[in-house]
Amino acid sequence: MSDIIEWVLEMKVQDGQADKVQPLLDEMVAATKADEPGALVYEYYMDVAKSRCTVIERYADSDAAMVHLGNFGARFADRFLAAFAPERFTVYGPASDQLRAAVAGFGAVHFGQVAGFCR
Repeated sequence: MSDIIEWVLEMKVQDGQADKVQPLLDEMVAATKADEPGALVYEYYMDVAKSRCTVIERYADSDAAMVHLGNFGARFADRFLAAFAPERFTVYGPASDQLRAAVAGFGAVHFGQVAGFCR
C-alpha cells in the first residue's frame, strides 16, 4: 500500500467573488509548486458558469499534506474561504491522526485504500 494522500474538495463560489477566484488560484498554485516538493498534484477545475470549483490534490504522505495545510492557513485561508464555500471534502489514503484533525473542520470524509497500485 501507498503513503500517498489524495483529496477532492468540491466548492461553490461565493456570491460576488467570481472575479477574485482566478488571481487567488494562480497565486496558490505558484506558491504550492515553488514551496512544497511533497505536493504531487494540485489542480483546480471550474464549471462553465464559474459558480462551482473542484480541487484535486495529491501529496507524498501525511507530512507533506500537513506542510501544505500550514502554508494554506498562514497565507491563503482567509481569502480562500471568502471566495469559496466548501461543500464536499473527500480524503483518500492513510491520513495520520494529525491530518484527520486538521481537516475535520471542513467536514472531511476519509477512505482507506483496500486494493490497487500507484506507478
